[in-house]
Amino acid sequence: MRIRSISLKKYMYATAVCVLLSLGFGCNEPEKYRTVRFGVFTDAHLSLMHDSEYRLDTFIDEMIQEKPDFIIELGDFFPPDEKFAHFYGIWNKYDGEKYHVIGNHETDGGFSLVDVLKSRKMENSYYSFQKSGFHFIVLDGNDQKSPDTKPYFRYIGNDQIEWLKEDLKESSLPVVVFSHQELFCPEGEEGMGVENYRQIQEIFEAHNVSRPDGRVIACFNGHTHFDHVENVNGIWYIQINSMSYNWLGGEFTYNRFTDDIDSEFPFVKYTAPFKDPLFATVEISTQGYIKIVGRQSEWIVPDPWELGYPDRFKKYMSPKISDRYLEF
Repeated sequence: MRIRSISLKKYMYATAVCVLLSLGFGCNEPEKYRTVRFGVFTDAHLSLMHDSEYRLDTFIDEMIQEKPDFIIELGDFFPPDEKFAHFYGIWNKYDGEKYHVIGNHETDGGFSLVDVLKSRKMENSYYSFQKSGFHFIVLDGNDQKSPDTKPYFRYIGNDQIEWLKEDLKESSLPVVVFSHQELFCPEGEEGMGVENYRQIQEIFEAHNVSRPDGRVIACFNGHTHFDHVENVNGIWYIQINSMSYNWLGGEFTYNRFTDDIDSEFPFVKYTAPFKDPLFATVEISTQGYIKIVGRQSEWIVPDPWELGYPDRFKKYMSPKISDRYLEF
């Protein structure tokens, strides 16, 4: 989307005409660009990390200072177990608008989607809202593809797809999409994203042809713990890195912390944790840009490559969310 700016000379002329015709003819002011700002993080995995309160507190305190239009977390926040309920106290310190995306680990511990939605006071796992001249869509990539599919699910089912098509039809505003699993998969990493991601892309692309005034401009996701962007057929697919760590798995375990921490948080040794929490502030304007202000941290040593983690992931995995300026 490109909106042509009005020159100073034309603006002064239009203003003069407005004054001259103010007795009855009226005059519309030149169209102004619309801008929205939001804070975002993903994959905090608060139930897994030994310093979760510090990580969430840091994000919330900074957002209270920055005062964006809203904040959103992109999933894998924490399961709805009562022992983790105190995290809501930190989350709710931010008294502005705030939104959730359902991740695949929200139901860990045997909890149902109904349990998760109730704990987050959500009516549905996919929904939309409007803010500052933009239309935002939240998708749930955890649908079960078929009765014999085993968790974790990575699919967007027919009911949700029909809802998505109708929701897109009803808005004439620029569209931004949030999901947990990615809707674009880097080559060789298709096993991490929504299985039918290409079907979803085709819906967006067809919509953009038919409704250029309200086209899909960007899709944000978590899940991969990658710091990566791709432009596919005019749509930006933006992968936001985890707030907390990169997952390495059993072959690359390392006890970085005390025995007490290892005993209470037994999964931390399977990760490459970041020293500081990662999150971003995003500004999107109808002038045609997406500005991402990320955060830089460092590995709590050793880093993944010292432990022999495959080098092919170096282009995606790092202890940061990159600053970016993306045009559309």
